Amino acid sequence: MHNFRRLWWFTLVGLSLVAIVPGTVMADPPEGWAFQPLDKALQQAARENRRIFLYFGRHGCPSCEKTNRESFTDPRVIEAYNANYVLAYADSEGGKRLRMNSGERITEMALGSRLQVYGTPFFYFMEPNGKPIMRAPGYQRADEFLAYDRFVNGEHYKTTTLAEFLESDT
Repeated sequence: MHNFRRLWWFTLVGLSLVAIVPGTVMADPPEGWAFQPLDKALQQAARENRRIFLYFGRHGCPSCEKTNRESFTDPRVIEAYNANYVLAYADSEGGKRLRMNSGERITEMALGSRLQVYGTPFFYFMEPNGKPIMRAPGYQRADEFLAYDRFVNGEHYKTTTLAEFLESDT
């Protein structure tokens, strides 16, 4: 019994260290997508004058996994987002402090500060210069991602709210 307790204690300590040491736990972006780190995405977006789709995720997040499995496997979403956005992915548990081109911090250790990311998954649509257009927290269905794409690419966000757009987007 004593050896079992010792093994259990070392296992708990080991798992705790893995969970808190920055950079040891990496989030899993969806497979088959050309996501890149935000700093590179910002540079590419500025060069190409394209909007950014930023996905905050983390390893082991059930809603991230559901989004990856259900929404990000939809061919319509894959086609629209690859065509219309520079794709960026931020590991919210990576311990890396992400910064905008201006030097402003985006994340603080685990979750976003400037962009107000309080959980995962969390999605941002941004102008080529990094200015936020809209955000969508939590699991999103494929049809929701397609509606967001119509809202952003149609530049409806310049004249109406997302709620008003969605009400009229039938």
